[in-house]
Amino acid sequence: MDTSGLTSVILIIANVIFSYKGLSDSRFFNRYSFVVDKVLINKDYKRLVTSGFLHVSWMHLIFNMFSLYIFSDNLQNYVGNFNYVIIYAASLIGGNLFALFIHKDHGNYSAVGASGAVCGIIYSSIALFPGFKIGFFGIPFSIPGWLYGVGFVLYSIYGIRSKKDNIGHEAHLGGSIVGLLVAIMMQPSALKYNYLPILLIIVPSLVFIYFIIKRPGFLLIDNQYFKKHNYTLEDRYNASKLSVQEEIDMILEKIHKKGVNSLTQKEKEKLRSFSKSK
Repeated sequence: MDTSGLTSVILIIANVIFSYKGLSDSRFFNRYSFVVDKVLINKDYKRLVTSGFLHVSWMHLIFNMFSLYIFSDNLQNYVGNFNYVIIYAASLIGGNLFALFIHKDHGNYSAVGASGAVCGIIYSSIALFPGFKIGFFGIPFSIPGWLYGVGFVLYSIYGIRSKKDNIGHEAHLGGSIVGLLVAIMMQPSALKYNYLPILLIIVPSLVFIYFIIKRPGFLLIDNQYFKKHNYTLEDRYNASKLSVQEEIDMILEKIHKKGVNSLTQKEKEKLRSFSKSK
């Protein structure tokens, strides 16, 4: 096997192992998934990375890993293994940061999956090879990569705007744009030769981000999958702190009445964790 393709194989194996553990152990899944309040309030920043190696189902995993595999070969050969990893990591973290930015006021929002990183790889390929063809199962023709890119950006913007499903369009869009920009930074000549398809992707994305910052109410609406609340980060932090304190008070009261030996192992761990935080 060509060693230039080994990096993507290693990433695929890591995703399979980590996802298998998450699918078979709900505590492991909950410990490493992306949850807004766990990141912002508990400062559990590792979730920005670890969530990208978890998936909600085997189909979710297979689709992402298949997409990663078919788009990786040319990119790895062109930019090299080290730069390929940089694009993957930047897209993964960038996608989650974009989702965090959009949902900073929605503490229960959660997501998992390598889609942000995979989209970054796909859009890096589009930036460097916009003319390559993309085919689909059961369809007897292919389309240019840049056309797929434009359509995907518009679909992601619509998905964020309407929230008619619970797909993490935010991470998809964020990872895509980060991957494309990192590829351009690595290969600036792409702007000279591929400026038109790049602009067709970047311009609507930047306009959309502008509206998110200046007029978020115009873009984000309530429905069964997405509910806006007026609770600020400070409100949620204080509520979380109060909840923890109430739980610790109950444990201390139990010690007072029944002694320390009456505590369960989980209660002892919570008490130790609380003591360390102080």
